[in-house]
Amino acid sequence: MILMKMNLLLSLLLLASTLYSSLAKGAFQSLLPSEDFSDRSNVSRARRLLEDSESQARTSVDLTRGYMSNSDLERNIKEFGERCSNISRIYSIGKSVNGVPLWVIEISDKPGEQETEPAFKYIGNVHGDEPVGRELLIILANWLCDNYLKDPLATLIVENVHLHLLPSMNPDGYTLRKRGNANNIDLNRDFPDQFYFANDDEESRQPETRAIMNWLRDIRFTASATLHGGALVANYPWDGTRDKRTFYYGCPDDEAFRFMASIYSHSHYNMSLSKEFIDGITNGAAWYPLYGGMQDWNYIHAGCFELTLEISDNKWPKASELPMLWKYNKMSMLNLVASLVKTGVHGRIYSSGDGRALPGFITVSGINYTVKARKTFGDYHRLLGPRDRYEVVATMPGYKSKNTSIWLDEGAMTLDFVLDPEVSVKLKGGILENVHDCNCDSKSKLEFVQFLWGSHLEVFFVFIVILGFLCLLFQRRKKVKISTSKQSTGAKRTVVV
Repeated sequence: MILMKMNLLLSLLLLASTLYSSLAKGAFQSLLPSEDFSDRSNVSRARRLLEDSESQARTSVDLTRGYMSNSDLERNIKEFGERCSNISRIYSIGKSVNGVPLWVIEISDKPGEQETEPAFKYIGNVHGDEPVGRELLIILANWLCDNYLKDPLATLIVENVHLHLLPSMNPDGYTLRKRGNANNIDLNRDFPDQFYFANDDEESRQPETRAIMNWLRDIRFTASATLHGGALVANYPWDGTRDKRTFYYGCPDDEAFRFMASIYSHSHYNMSLSKEFIDGITNGAAWYPLYGGMQDWNYIHAGCFELTLEISDNKWPKASELPMLWKYNKMSMLNLVASLVKTGVHGRIYSSGDGRALPGFITVSGINYTVKARKTFGDYHRLLGPRDRYEVVATMPGYKSKNTSIWLDEGAMTLDFVLDPEVSVKLKGGILENVHDCNCDSKSKLEFVQFLWGSHLEVFFVFIVILGFLCLLFQRRKKVKISTSKQSTGAKRTVVV
């Protein structure tokens, strides 16, 4: 009897063991995606899976060890401001949901002053569980301070660019060790989108999002980049597509964005060697479409060319790896900022009448995008990739537009435009009258016109012929000047049109 009971017990144990193994195997397989992740077409699905589960899978590990807390970050920023006060300014653009200030470091030889120099911004820690960016931006700031007037690249950046660093856009998410902010909102899905209008009410957005939007209303940024983690690639617009399908969807300045992304990837230790992304760069929509992203919003609404940089395969690596990550990304971060003055077209728009600055518009033939000059100085900064020829057009309401051809094979070009006020001619009482902006005495003007239109008509026609001849000489000289500028090989050329 005892033997029969033992046999029965052993049978039940064997059955339980078999059932447990089967269930465990099925449960494990249910955690795995059905897609083949070696197939690049499924990279987007893999990416989203990691985004949803990575933080939760690591909650048992104290990942913040060796990283700055929010209090540490604030202290480091303020200490930097005191140590490098000659080339920096510390300010806040707002607060997070939980009231943590969003501190910014501005680095320039004239911080806080308006100049004709371009402005660039780096933003880190957009996602709370991607903290590498906040650490690298503090290191970058200190490196520029320590090497100003010693290193040529550091000196070029400090003296020719207004660089703004926001180490942490999402301090609450960092504290909670999760992707979203304190309201569990993904801040890189919270901006107005060109295809989906669900979040068009600005007041309904997160305080961190509103802070960024107001920041770009105050400062005209030429270009920028956000620092993320979880991959190794430089991502450029567009991020979304009209029908949510995954395919390459380039923006009007696709050529310029590819050039910018390549600057970062080729300056990086190994980003350009990626086997997953050709040349270490990718169009956002070709990787995986997203909506409400900050990158596309910057380009559409703020005139700012922004990249999304994935700078670490591991979202939250050990703090001991930070020195290596800085070494790998250092030249990329520096060269991307320096590209603002080393490439593209820069200049100012003036009025020929009184020489004042004009807040006009710059367009390039064949590219459906307009860059607006600033009101104070009439300065503009137009990023373009190297190419044999561009046709650049300057316009301003009330003024005649001007256009010229340029070549950007090497270096940057300074291109100033002097626009003439529009002049209309009409008959009044049988007498020609010029209508334009002039403080001349009306009686004197009338007498001059009568003088030309009366007994001195022959002199008037001779004057017109001479004027036409001078115009032809001017046009010929202009063509020769442009041809000469094409052949020059200087780092920066200046042309006035």
